[in-house]
Parts: sequence; structure tokens; C-alpha cells
Amino acid sequence: MEKWLGVALDYIPRWVEHQMRLSEQPGCVVAVADKGRIILERAWGHADLARNVALTPRYRFRVASHSKSFTSAGIMNLRENRKLSLDDPAGRYVSGLHPEVGKATIAQLLSHSAGIIRDGADSGQWLDRRPFANEAELRAALAEKPVLAANTRFKYSNHAYGLAGLVIEAVTGESYVGWMKRAIVDPAGLTETAPDIEAAGPGPIAHGHSGKWPAGRRVVIPGDNPTGALAAATGFVSTAADLARFFAQLDPASRRSVLSAAGRREMIRRQWRDPQQSSERYYGLGIRSGTNFGLDWFGHSGGFQGFITRTAVLPGHGVCVSVLTNASDGMANEWVDGLIHILSTFAKHGAPAARLADWTGRWWSLWGAWDLVPMGSKVLVADPDLLTPFIDASELTIGADDRGRISLAAGTASHGETVRLVRDAAGKAVEFWFGGGKLLPEHAAVAELKTRYGP
Repeated sequence: MEKWLGVALDYIPRWVEHQMRLSEQPGCVVAVADKGRIILERAWGHADLARNVALTPRYRFRVASHSKSFTSAGIMNLRENRKLSLDDPAGRYVSGLHPEVGKATIAQLLSHSAGIIRDGADSGQWLDRRPFANEAELRAALAEKPVLAANTRFKYSNHAYGLAGLVIEAVTGESYVGWMKRAIVDPAGLTETAPDIEAAGPGPIAHGHSGKWPAGRRVVIPGDNPTGALAAATGFVSTAADLARFFAQLDPASRRSVLSAAGRREMIRRQWRDPQQSSERYYGLGIRSGTNFGLDWFGHSGGFQGFITRTAVLPGHGVCVSVLTNASDGMANEWVDGLIHILSTFAKHGAPAARLADWTGRWWSLWGAWDLVPMGSKVLVADPDLLTPFIDASELTIGADDRGRISLAAGTASHGETVRLVRDAAGKAVEFWFGGGKLLPEHAAVAELKTRYGP
């Protein structure tokens, strides 16, 4: 493990914990893998708010569209075993399709370019108003004309992945759930993962939660509904650690995988740009990708009733991060972007010099918190309230006698001024002065506010 990564792992839980306090999310689990080995795994909050059940990393979540990456890996496995080709039309394996749906290739199904309807004429399953479609209902929808001609644009479709699941069943002669567990989940060494809730077996499963509105409070969503014929699109149940392990194995540089390196490169290759995204986002074969803060990433996200989840691999560093949240307003997407930002910052500056060890910690004032974070030969002043805590961060150059200088800051900040630590009789730092402003540890800041403004 690179030295800078070990230091980043010290800061990541502090930032996520602060974000949890600010956002008042029910629960969150974070896992980080380095070349497939879990090096960080933490949980915060609750698996069920109503019953006051504490969340642990062993709780499994409905990880929804992460399922598409598993399904795509299953198709690629069959391709490598010469059971099918990506250019094969779906109608070669599944009967009763609309002629245009039948002509759609397997690659078009996996890349969301077949033009097939997203969720059917009644998508109440996503609002928890009806069950997910069974096979007869899915086949009936696939007998209808596609919404768009194939290869027109990127058009997300859960029904297209339901059809990919039917292809897997036709080729293997087994159920989607059974074959995926035997051919993909088990060989990948995933002991906390199942292709659908009914196959999850014993062990704790987190409940979902609504947002605070319109009810004025969060309500608990059981999240125990099976996904029927759409398991290939959204059925998977997993932990953050298992997702980090699996997606790390999709890195072409990984030494362990259920697929060849060539197959993995084909999965993550950027095939379609999402035309309406304000930031550059692409889709391959069951894989989302992009570039954040100078780092390329690939992975997937998922949204189920009461759950928002996301996993991202940084192939240039062999690092994978997975964030699972159990609320419909969960911040997994924003927090994964935040983790990429944090990792990018540490990778740029490197591990800190030993002499900066005391210049750390969270310091508070009336305006909120600042984090002192040593990196390389300097100390950065981070804002943990932000989703990108090191954006425009001031940089401190530290000298002797607990003093230093603000060597880089925004023009409206205190560039060029002094910084210092004040210690108590035992030698513990109890004040941080940034220019002319004094910041305190949290307990002292709380006491000051109560004294000044009342309890």
C-alpha cells in the first residue's frame, strides 16, 4: 500500500462521520480496497431507525443497479467460454420478442443502446406500489416496439437487462439467480452477496428509509421485496466490502478475476456518453465511468426503494471505494465523488513529514469546523462541511516553536499571515490561531457558545 493511501485512510472516516452529522442520514457503510484487499471498512448510524438498530459493516444492502455489472460479467463469462457472442441478436435465444427487440444485439442490451423502454408502462415497482415484473409481464413488455431505434443514443433500460437475464437462462439452462451465484458470485469469493433477496440466506439486511418529507419524518421501508424477472437489472444484495472486492476484480490490472483482462477492458471501455449529464459520464458494458479531479474511475451506482449506493474503481491506483446509504435521499454518489477528491489530493501531495504530526485535528469556531491535514511538506486547511473538503484549501508552511505561515490562500483569506498552536501545561494543543482568528477543540467551542449565547 502506498504511504499516501494509508494517511488518506485516517482522514476519510473523520470526513464521512462529519458528513453524517450534517446530513442526518440514517446509515452509511464505507469500504475501501487496495488491489482487492479490504483496507478500510466502517459503518455509521442505523440499519433501522424505528427500532434503533445500529448499523454494522456486515449488514447487506439492496444495491440495485450494481446488478448490471454482475450481469454483464456473467455475459462476458459466457462469451469467453464460447457460449455466445456480443454481436448475437437477443432473438436468437429468446422467443416472442418484437422483431426490432429481437434484432437488438447482446452488446446493445448491456450498453443501454437497444432503445428498449426503461421500466415498462407502469413503473410502480420503483414507488413500492406494485411487485417487480414476473417473466410473463416482462415478455409482454418486450413484445412491444422499442421506444427508439437501436444505436440512436444511450438510453437506460432495466427491461433490457431483464432480457439479458433471459438470455443467460436460455444459454445455461439454469435460473439466472442460480447460475450467477455458481459462475460469478462464488468464484469471485463473495460470501455476503446474492443475486436477489430470496437467495440472500441468513444474516442481517439493512432496511431502507424515506426522506424526511412529505411525512415530516423518515419512514422505514422494509426493502425485502424480490425483483422477479428483473433481478439481472436490480436484484443484487451485498455489502460494501463485497462490492469493493468484486469491482476491484474488474480492473484489468487485477491478478484475480472471473474474466480475462481483455474481457474486463471491453466491459469498462467507454462506448456511450450520457448526453444530458453536465459532467462527462460514459457507459460501457454494465459499467459507468468518468474522470473526477484528474482521476479516471469506473464502477456503478444503484437506487432501490430507500437505498442509494455507489462503487468506483480508480484503476490508475488499484483502489476501489464503495459507499452504501439506506435512505432515498442517501448521499452515496456525492460521497464517492468526495472520496475520489480526497484520494486525489493525498496522491498529489503525498504522505506528510514526521515533524508535522502535531498539526492535525478538527478545530471549531462560530463559523463551523476546519480540519488541519498534513500532507507532504505542508499542512492543508480543509472544510469538512464541503463535499470536496480540500477545494481551494489554504496551505500552511510550518516552522519551529509551533508557528508557521499561511503560504497559499485565496485572496479574500489571510494569505501571508501567521498561524500558531497554543498548548496547555501538559503539552496538548488547545488553540489553533489562523491569522488573527482563534479556533478551539469541539468541547471548548461548545462551552464558549453556551457561555456567550445561553444553553
